[in-house]
Amino acid sequence: MREGLTVAGHRLTGRTRPSEVGTWADAVSPDGRPSGVLRFDPAAVATAAARERLVAAVGADVRLQEGGPIGLLPVIDLVAARDEVWLITARATPAVADLMATGRLDPGGAATVLLETAQALLAVHAAGPAHGALHAGTVVIGENGSVLLAERGLLRALRGETASAEQDVAAWAALADALAAHCGQGHAAAALRRASAAAAHGLAAARDTLLAERDAFPGMGRERLAHSAYGFAAPASPELPAGPAAGSSGGEAVTLLDLPNLDGPNLDRPNAGDGPGDVMMRFGPGVPTETTAAQIWRAGQTHDAVTATHTGGPAPRRRRRRTTAWAGTLLLAILIAAVILWLRQAPGAPLAVSDVDVKAPKKTVHCDGRADFVGVVTTNGEAGTLRYLWIRSDNREPLEQEQQVSSGDTSVNLPLHWKVTGSGSFKGTATLRVLSPTTTGKPIQDKASFTYKC
Repeated sequence: MREGLTVAGHRLTGRTRPSEVGTWADAVSPDGRPSGVLRFDPAAVATAAARERLVAAVGADVRLQEGGPIGLLPVIDLVAARDEVWLITARATPAVADLMATGRLDPGGAATVLLETAQALLAVHAAGPAHGALHAGTVVIGENGSVLLAERGLLRALRGETASAEQDVAAWAALADALAAHCGQGHAAAALRRASAAAAHGLAAARDTLLAERDAFPGMGRERLAHSAYGFAAPASPELPAGPAAGSSGGEAVTLLDLPNLDGPNLDRPNAGDGPGDVMMRFGPGVPTETTAAQIWRAGQTHDAVTATHTGGPAPRRRRRRTTAWAGTLLLAILIAAVILWLRQAPGAPLAVSDVDVKAPKKTVHCDGRADFVGVVTTNGEAGTLRYLWIRSDNREPLEQEQQVSSGDTSVNLPLHWKVTGSGSFKGTATLRVLSPTTTGKPIQDKASFTYKC
């Protein structure tokens, strides 16, 4: 994987990092965007069964992403070259492990990583799959500071194992402990350890623990994380030997996500005809024992997806007929969907609130202490302005407030800090009332209480 090589049109930059399933390389896509290329360990994809399971796992990610952002590293393609397999994605660096190793991850960034990772896992689990190999090396940071899960299902698929949500929760707790150790012994580290312990009750409980203790994490959010990841320079990577296809002079790249039906009508493909996302393949009565992917390997139809571009000028470029046709069809579908969406939503759907959830401190507040409330407001993801009141049981006059909401934000946190002084015992209740806009047209509210003793 030397600098200058191209994989299905993606030019490698020479920066690499190891993975449990192969080697990642930074690359540049044909349109100049940063991308990532994962070359699988040839031994891991040596059997037809392993390749078949890999196609199914990557195809599951493609289908998950068709419904919109879900917190997974976007997959661009899965291509084959003779006995090699390459996964092409959006940029896959830096990983959280890289930021930790270079001292670029602060407590606010660590909390953001855990919060968004928990949200992504909850969404993935709700859809059915699991990750199966979650750790600091498989969580990457996007250019906007978003936290993305990489390599979902790949390790388990290659090993023929099944991942479970319970394993993911345990891995998340281990990641929280590792980030707490990275942050030292301060208040932030203690809060991360409490979130790890809360994972015993599920990822939602762990997420809520982080939200309730957000004051421990100054700079929490994507902006600081994006700044930490910006301009990240990995340590110099040794030049790795290229695979058999790397020294060849051009060829046809074959995608494994849109394979032709070489087996005829006997190939049993669930939901056949549903479009490019239909990549699941299994055996049915009368189907040859060799899979479609294996037949392509055996027939030598994969040729070369990798070309050398550093040997005295540009390498010959041949048209990748299947990949190009698939990309053209996908582009047309995206354009049609965009037009329909614009027609349906113009001039834009209004912001609407569907739920309010108030969380109070669980521990007793002691002398001259402060009760920190968090109101979690669920919206439809549109932009607009929230009008709301925090109503306290101490008869303090409530003040109507406003909060601007950006498009794409389906959850908004509204804090309340209640300072209590003096001696005695006191039970305080705070009610968050969202006045507008709501799905019912009427105010929506929720309340929670705390105990004060001095």
